[in-house]
Amino acid sequence: MELRDYLRILRRRWLLIATLTLLVVGAAAAWTFTSTPQYQSTARVFVSTTSSSSGDSVGEAFTGAQFSGQRVKSYADLVTKSTELAGWVIDDLGADMTEGELLGEVAASVVPDTVIIDLSVTDPSPTMAQALAQSYATGLSDLVRRLETYPGNSDSLIRASIVDSASLPTSPVAPQPVRNLGLAVVLGLLLGFGIAVLRELLDTTIKSPEDVRESSDAPLLGTIGYDPSIRTQPLVTSLGSHAPRVEAFRVLRTNLQFVDVDATTKVFVVTSALPGEGKTTTAVNLAITLAQAGQKTLLVECDLRRPKASLALGLDNSVGVTTVLVGKVAFEDALQEHSVSGLTVMGSGAVPPNPAELLQSNAMADMLTKAKGRFDTIIIDAPPLLPVTDAALLAVQADGAIVVAAHGKTTREQLSQAQDRLAQVDADLVGLILNMTPSRRRGGYGYGYGYGYGYGYGYGYAPEDVDKPTRGARRADTGS
Repeated sequence: MELRDYLRILRRRWLLIATLTLLVVGAAAAWTFTSTPQYQSTARVFVSTTSSSSGDSVGEAFTGAQFSGQRVKSYADLVTKSTELAGWVIDDLGADMTEGELLGEVAASVVPDTVIIDLSVTDPSPTMAQALAQSYATGLSDLVRRLETYPGNSDSLIRASIVDSASLPTSPVAPQPVRNLGLAVVLGLLLGFGIAVLRELLDTTIKSPEDVRESSDAPLLGTIGYDPSIRTQPLVTSLGSHAPRVEAFRVLRTNLQFVDVDATTKVFVVTSALPGEGKTTTAVNLAITLAQAGQKTLLVECDLRRPKASLALGLDNSVGVTTVLVGKVAFEDALQEHSVSGLTVMGSGAVPPNPAELLQSNAMADMLTKAKGRFDTIIIDAPPLLPVTDAALLAVQADGAIVVAAHGKTTREQLSQAQDRLAQVDADLVGLILNMTPSRRRGGYGYGYGYGYGYGYGYGYAPEDVDKPTRGARRADTGS
């Protein structure tokens, strides 16, 4: 990953990083300010050998220093592990604690390249810390004298002398608010950024125009922002003329004019990879926006399994595509007008048992031919590509398909599989629409399909077709 990739992650996931940092800092602050203050008192003990009256004084001193240096580490170890020494200190002070508790409060270290032992005791009481440290130093001196005095001798070979008595601490050594909170900030930032990078690597959903361009050679025709009011106001006709969603569809309408610029009549199938990505709402609002611009526009509801477009427009769908295809109603008699926008709509009609057969029939081709003779633009609301084949069959008879991808929901692999579905039947992919941006909420327009189909891997795609641009994509790039 490059630096700009990390900056992009920081920009996308800053809320996660900030939240984790605050949680870590909050936990550190709670622990810091609720902990009992601890005071530390330190005493210093010097270890030396006793002098002899005979021999070379210089050589004797050097030998004694070496001997003391070898012993001093053992004495420091006795301070932190000897229960006998801990028991003597407790008895000396009459302290109300066990040997194990006291050993947990004491520490000893040898000053490098010296024979000096720094002996420290930490306790909630500063006076008790001083008393324990002084008693420990005294007890260590007596213990060394007893251990280093051989039977029959009155003097010990090694002597431990207290050179610095235990001091009375005036300020606690723990907790340290500045250090703790500073470390918490650093740890929180590292943890937050690490989790953000991990989520970014594991998250393959489409979240930006860059992701769309990396996943497809088809052009991005537009982005539709997430609008919390879409459940109650799904149509752009219910919004103000300068509402962001209205402006987004105007941009989409303008971009769509550059596709097949020489064609007098354009037929586009609006679909998506999976249900719940807002393709019906996008198809309806795109058709309304085209009609408002003065184009003779027809919206055909070809989602014959779960029709929703007529319901969104407040129109009757009992007569429509299926009744025309079976010959019960003439094409002109199945058309309805959305009075608010002037959009002409053909509903789905009764839900058939064999939608795929109807959509690839000669009757469907004849109906589209009639529609092309009367309208400038025909928008077909089709089912998603991955659960069923309906949209791919329709795209073959149209000028191409427009695939809607939901921000933060549609994955790159799902988008790739949707394009492969179109490529399998040699259908054109006109372009892509990124929907529900920039919010990560999955709300908005929900589809609620019940096809009874699943999608998975292994649709039988030809490997050479995976990265091959569709004709619709090339044509759109040429015209824009």
